[in-house]
Amino acid sequence: MGGRRALVTGATGYVGGLLVPRLLQEGWSVRVLTRNADRLPAAWRDDVEVVEGDAGSADDLDRALAPEGEHALDVAYYLLHSMDGDGDFVARDRRLARKFGAAARRGEVRRLVYLSGLHPDGTLSAHLASRVEVGRILLGSGVPSAVLQAATIIGDGSVSFAMLRHLTTRLPVMVAPRWLRNRIQPIAIDDVLHYLVRAAELPPEINRTFDIGGPDVLTYEQMMQVFAQETGQRRRLIATLPVLTPRLASHWVGLVTPVDAGVAKPLVGSLVHEVVCREDDILALVGPPPGGRTAYRDAVREAMSEAAPDTALRRLGQTAAAVTATSVLGGLATAPDNRWYRRLDKPAWQPPAAAFPIVWATLYADIALVSGLTLDDLDRRAAGEGGDARRADRKRRAYERALGINLALNASWSASFFRARRPALAAAHSAALAVSAADLARRAGRVRDTRGWALAPYAAWCAFATVLSGELARRNR
Repeated sequence: MGGRRALVTGATGYVGGLLVPRLLQEGWSVRVLTRNADRLPAAWRDDVEVVEGDAGSADDLDRALAPEGEHALDVAYYLLHSMDGDGDFVARDRRLARKFGAAARRGEVRRLVYLSGLHPDGTLSAHLASRVEVGRILLGSGVPSAVLQAATIIGDGSVSFAMLRHLTTRLPVMVAPRWLRNRIQPIAIDDVLHYLVRAAELPPEINRTFDIGGPDVLTYEQMMQVFAQETGQRRRLIATLPVLTPRLASHWVGLVTPVDAGVAKPLVGSLVHEVVCREDDILALVGPPPGGRTAYRDAVREAMSEAAPDTALRRLGQTAAAVTATSVLGGLATAPDNRWYRRLDKPAWQPPAAAFPIVWATLYADIALVSGLTLDDLDRRAAGEGGDARRADRKRRAYERALGINLALNASWSASFFRARRPALAAAHSAALAVSAADLARRAGRVRDTRGWALAPYAAWCAFATVLSGELARRNR
């Protein structure tokens, strides 16, 4: 038992980070390949052999996959794949898989194990097709390989589960794509780890794919409804539309959940397909998980047993209340019907009076939504451990201060203009507000790019208000 040796790539990811301690518990000696050893979990970092390097470097791969003396690695886990659309990810994944397979063959590794995606026949989304291609490359590498194909993984830390959880929790009523009614066979993370560990013990003549899944087949909509039941929430009202494309849906997911739109895109793209196991041969070869395959309801309960609370609704309530107070205070000082304002010489390009309340209502809703979700993101990061958590806590407090300053400037601008009746002062006030709004967008963008862009219209409107106030001051000296 103690002589078995494994290499784990992707050890800083969700599955890899859980696989390493499971292997250690089973008596394996574990080596990990990572670009930054400091990112490895402190709980087991000192119990493994660490090779710092890049999976794209042949030299680094040779070091990671090299035998120790005459003892070659018994298994190498390939847990790498792109979860973004940056560059040509298909070519990148293909190149990495080929290099890994070649290095494993040079190192005389006894077996490769790869976690891929469950998929039907026919045309696939680009990301899912790339994962299938990576599996084929490893199967053809000359090293016996087991490619485990899973659908949605249910566990606290799984990105696909995070998307499911937060969509359900944050949207009691939603309009969704009609392919939310496609069938899916989810699998609990504990079951995935069981198959990954046992796949290392497969006979050397086995070189193939295996479908792995839980005992339940549900639609994504049913998965959301069951999640709501198991977490004490009301049944969700879901209307489906045929026109909501994966690209549009991924941007919506990126806005309302902690999952970045770039990461959501492959997840949403996989939902276009029905992903159901077509065979369960793995059960006969390695046996089922202890106690049998985990039911979806049980997997949800286990995943949520230690999950950090979602602060989004509380944060949205706070920011909505703050923005509403700002709107009310500013409105009390606004007097567009008074004689002084009507007599001002206004430029022809000033928007009509009816446009201002519409624009401001939209911008206030934007500020409340983006700021609430940004603070929720920072709450979640600050709840962790280590330097990243401390940095997130500092960013959170800094954002709260920046938001407070911005709303104070916003609420008091009308007094500078309508009460003091000094357009020049109002122009200076608008300039300060524009700078503050740009700073708020910058801070939100550092948490999530899309959040910064979402606040950009607010900063742009404040800049426009500065120009308009300045022109009013010039015309009415």
